Amino acid sequence: MKKLPTSAIERLSAEDFRQAPKIPVMVILDNVRSQSNIGSVFRTCDAFRIDTLFLCGISATPPSREIHKTALGATDSVKWEYYESTLDAVKTLKNKGYYIIGIEQADQGDFIQNFIPEANKKYALILGNEVHGIDDTVMQNCELCLEIPQSGTKHSLNVSVAAGIVLWEFFKQLYI
Repeated sequence: MKKLPTSAIERLSAEDFRQAPKIPVMVILDNVRSQSNIGSVFRTCDAFRIDTLFLCGISATPPSREIHKTALGATDSVKWEYYESTLDAVKTLKNKGYYIIGIEQADQGDFIQNFIPEANKKYALILGNEVHGIDDTVMQNCELCLEIPQSGTKHSLNVSVAAGIVLWEFFKQLYI
């Protein structure tokens, strides 16, 4: 077995990506402090055909050398918007008919594997700060919280890893 060179892998151009159909999911980063995590989420959004990434609060925005290092050009394909307040981004998407889901451990949450997204619904997934998670006022505006089951000694995953797991779950159910 031999790995494929990049030239052998058929990839969309950034322009073709912007024109391609997307899954009905938006991603909101609530005060994510690491630019490397933000870049990684951009790249994951590109991989799973997410239309727009919402960067909120202290989350850095492109252009940024640190974001670019992990995004590897995904800032050119994935649209992004900045909101000073995560709650404003949530309310904007809620008014546009998005079902708001926090990716967080919550008293009334459910495990990601138990959730089946509906093809005719639009979803906005919120991922929180690396230390504090999703802000409490934002949590109060979530219609559901989903959790990634874990069985180790830690109680959380890196935000970019969590984004990859959750977006894969949505992608495989809505796109494949």
